[in-house]
Amino acid sequence: MTILITGGSKCGKSRFAEEILANFTGEKFYIATMQPYGQDAQEAISRHWKMRSGKGFKTIEKYRDIAEIKLPERCGVLLECVGNLCANEMFTEGGMTFPSQKISGDILALSRQVERLVIVTNQVGSDGFDYPEGTADYIVEMGKINRNIAEFADCVVECVCGIPVFLKGGMPC
Repeated sequence: MTILITGGSKCGKSRFAEEILANFTGEKFYIATMQPYGQDAQEAISRHWKMRSGKGFKTIEKYRDIAEIKLPERCGVLLECVGNLCANEMFTEGGMTFPSQKISGDILALSRQVERLVIVTNQVGSDGFDYPEGTADYIVEMGKINRNIAEFADCVVECVCGIPVFLKGGMPC
């Protein structure tokens, strides 16, 4: 089962994602995509480590190319987060790329390996502001990725003020 969780910043996405896997009896993995650049990133990483402490997750830090990860068949995975993954794939030392198809394909391949995949993404681009070219391109790529994942996901949830709102499918067992 593949579950996509979206929403704005600090809306409870991560907490809800962990709740979905709380009673999962198989091996659990947390794929962390945030590169530790700067104080804000370090604080976010620390906060997420504390949130999942004692919950049985094995952490895999993988900032790009997540299709390279090989996991046991009956495991549960929390992928946190597509927004970071997109930025990591899109803005490289070699210049800017447009990774929506690659990332969507990588996540689909990951979903086929595991019993339960919970994907955290960000709702971006709904504020109506005009952004510089690189940021605008990132927003477009995120929209494509989120649509692609939502298409193959069994369940799509938007967290609003800490409340999960089901847009597709229902609560997984």
